[in-house]
Amino acid sequence: MCMRDTAKRSSPPGPVPDGIVRVYSMRFCPFAQRTLLVLQAKGIKHEIININLKNKPEWFFKKNPFGLVPVLETSQGQLIYESLITCEYLDEAYPGKLFPEDPYEKAFQKMILELFSKVPPLCLDILIGVRKGKDCSTQKTELCAVFSRLEEVLTCQKTTFFGGNTISMIDYLIWPWFERLGPYGMADCVDHTSKLKLWIAAMKKDPTVTALLMEEKTVQNFLHLYFQNSPEACDYGL
Repeated sequence: MCMRDTAKRSSPPGPVPDGIVRVYSMRFCPFAQRTLLVLQAKGIKHEIININLKNKPEWFFKKNPFGLVPVLETSQGQLIYESLITCEYLDEAYPGKLFPEDPYEKAFQKMILELFSKVPPLCLDILIGVRKGKDCSTQKTELCAVFSRLEEVLTCQKTTFFGGNTISMIDYLIWPWFERLGPYGMADCVDHTSKLKLWIAAMKKDPTVTALLMEEKTVQNFLHLYFQNSPEACDYGL
């Protein structure tokens, strides 16, 4: 069921029912999508409360003092925020590990994540720059360079996914930005990476990814409203 995002004048939600976890999210947020992918992949019962990030309810700052999504809340009233922390918490707290058990393999995935960490800020810089009419060729070159490094990882491993021949945590943690390359106008940044393009195609066949996939036009229309500072941006399509 699609609900409008909770906005400034809304009342705080009640306690989380036993047997589920609550996630405070925003439908278009790639960081929140990380958490939703892990919840979906592990089959964890959950409920979603979407937050209007352009018009945040005052009570939400008691859930996360930074006012950002995602946030997890348990039936014991425990609060966990920051996307990577929420994902690792879910992996430790629920069965069906997505991170490898082997300490080196887990560390290796985190090193790939560190390599990837330049992608979100570069994407944001390009999105903002393009809308201001700036030349973003330098940032796009940097983005292509990161993708080249990721291509090298797949080439050296000779595997379909970054953690092996099956999807694991690292794939879900980096996927939301690759899903958005089209609507962000950056799809050409992977044109030189054949292995990475095969990985993207394989990810799109994953049932967890498919369940959360958004239409490109929907994301584009959200971005148009978001960068106009429209309070209706987060509710686009509902």
